[in-house]
Amino acid sequence: MVSVLRGAWRVLAPPLLRAAPPPLRKTPAHFQQQRHTSKQVKGHRKEPKPKVEKQEVEIKQRMSVEELARAMDRDCDHVLEVLSNTSLDSVLGLDSVLDQSLIKEVVKLSGMKVRWAKLSETRQRPHKDVTRRPPPDPALLRPRPPVVTIMGHVDHGKTTLLDALRASQLASAEAGGITQHIGAFLVRLASGEAMTVLDTPGHAAFSSLRARGASATDIVILVIAADDGVMEQTVESIRHARNAGVPIIVAVNKCDKPQSDPDRVKRELLSHDVVCEEFGGDVQALHLSALKGEGLVELTEAVVALAEVLELKAEPDGAMEGTVIESRIDKGKGPVSTALVQRGALRRGAVLVSGRTWAKVRFMFDENGTVLNEAGPSRAVQVCGWRDLPSAGEDILEVESEQRAREVVSYRQHLDEQQRLGEEQKTIAANQEAHLRQYRLQRAELAHLSWRQRKSALYHKNKEVFATRPPERDTDQSSPRLSVVIKDVDGSVETLLNVLDSYDAQDQCELDLIHFGTGDVSETDVNLAHTFSGSVYGFNVSVSRSVQQVALKKNVPLKLHSVIYKLVEELKQELSEKLPSETIQTVLGEAGVLAVFEVSVGKRKVPVAGCRVQRGVLDKRQRFRVLREGQVLWEGSLSALKHHKDDVSSVKLGMDCGLSVDGAVDFKPGDTVQCYEEVQTPQTCSWTPPGF
Repeated sequence: MVSVLRGAWRVLAPPLLRAAPPPLRKTPAHFQQQRHTSKQVKGHRKEPKPKVEKQEVEIKQRMSVEELARAMDRDCDHVLEVLSNTSLDSVLGLDSVLDQSLIKEVVKLSGMKVRWAKLSETRQRPHKDVTRRPPPDPALLRPRPPVVTIMGHVDHGKTTLLDALRASQLASAEAGGITQHIGAFLVRLASGEAMTVLDTPGHAAFSSLRARGASATDIVILVIAADDGVMEQTVESIRHARNAGVPIIVAVNKCDKPQSDPDRVKRELLSHDVVCEEFGGDVQALHLSALKGEGLVELTEAVVALAEVLELKAEPDGAMEGTVIESRIDKGKGPVSTALVQRGALRRGAVLVSGRTWAKVRFMFDENGTVLNEAGPSRAVQVCGWRDLPSAGEDILEVESEQRAREVVSYRQHLDEQQRLGEEQKTIAANQEAHLRQYRLQRAELAHLSWRQRKSALYHKNKEVFATRPPERDTDQSSPRLSVVIKDVDGSVETLLNVLDSYDAQDQCELDLIHFGTGDVSETDVNLAHTFSGSVYGFNVSVSRSVQQVALKKNVPLKLHSVIYKLVEELKQELSEKLPSETIQTVLGEAGVLAVFEVSVGKRKVPVAGCRVQRGVLDKRQRFRVLREGQVLWEGSLSALKHHKDDVSSVKLGMDCGLSVDGAVDFKPGDTVQCYEEVQTPQTCSWTPPGF
């Protein structure tokens, strides 16, 4: 059988082998083409189906059916129909509130996606502030004493006039002989009438205090010295009184002096639209001498008559309303404010709110230190019990409880915070806009470049910017700097800040106010001044012994003053001490070069200038310079100065001399030799505050 199969294979195999095509020989090109074809097939992708963007629905944690339909842009029937397909069994209406899970399920079944709503930017806090009450019923009003403010130029006798009215000695007790705070006093007249008098400072630095006194008064007594006339602060006082709408009584003081001229004062007032009765106006002008007590009766009668014309009345009962005249920190009493009662009655135990602080009245004192239990309208009292020091000029309002006072203070602090944040956001937005504008401008300049070229250009540009950027704050600064800490009573700290704001000598010495506050100097103030290598200035404040020892240990200067112009003078002196010494050159003599010759000194020849002194003296110990046609050729010291053949130390006017210098100088006849000395002179700060 096997032999039969072998024979059949021999017969059939040759035709089959001839019919089959020869196998193809695969060349390297064939494999390369096959690889390329496989890559094309492998890289070929089907076009993706376009995504169907689902509608986004802005939801909240709890929404009604109507609110959800409005957010989905569907009608309410659609929402109710979808809800019927959920696991909810109860029947819902349009006002039914859905929870978070149901809201998500309805949105998902509707083929939409959920997006949580953004929280509101700011939640409006309920209004918790307190304001002045509406005007009272005229039937409840009662007459009240007038509030009179004494204003005028410095040293025109304002406090002396108040002394004469009160029969006191205030002027002699004041530091520097000038008023530096607002004083509030009750003056009882011989006729039985009473009036509250505010004494304001007249120095130019206390403009804000005068403005505050004018705004809290009924009548202004404008004191003008008859021998001095209308001055700068007189004009300013007139402006403050007009801005406050307060009538003026002119008191021409110092009429007892021989050089006094009251009529000149009245004529000068005409140029400021103050027309006295003698010239047909409505302003009373009285001649007096506060020092001798002359004319005081006429002045008080004029004040009483004007108060009757004004018909000054106030509500004597009810919650107290007033204003802060001045405030300070007392060592034993804590924060103390001088309050002027304008409406109602202030009683011990009352809860007051002023600005961003509040108080429960523990004690009340008058100007003499007498304890009071109650104060009516137009009365100025000192109030103890403040949590923090109230700002001068703020309103004082009485509230019903301490809790209400805390609410008011918290609400006002919240408003301040919101205002501050709003200002910061505006600043940030402005900076971002400026930065974006600069970035777009920079990109527009490089738009024609490729991304590699643009990247390289930006790299080199930023490299130059960072290389040329100045250091932020070097510890070894070349420019002098003075850092100060200011401590003061609240009534005049604004005055000192206004004085510092007028500093205009930053090119000479930089003045940095690193901290200011009220109250006595503390150890924190000393540490802060030590950190910045500065000084502590105190105005009408004290320093404990322990704080003095810390300041002495850390070498921090404590400069305490009770007179403002002395404080400013010392501040200006310290600024001047920070300035480097100035080198001043003074020419001592001049000589003209007549001839030039050489002298052998050892193996070298030294040029010698033969000169004649034309002015002053040539001193060998001083410095010399050689001038030719106004140009300096050389500066330095002389190596030799001779008269004939003798060495001399100086040569006087008209004498001939020969001189040689240290260095190579090509002398020529006609040159000028100057002898000068250099003197180191301390510089003075050019800052001059207004009114000092």
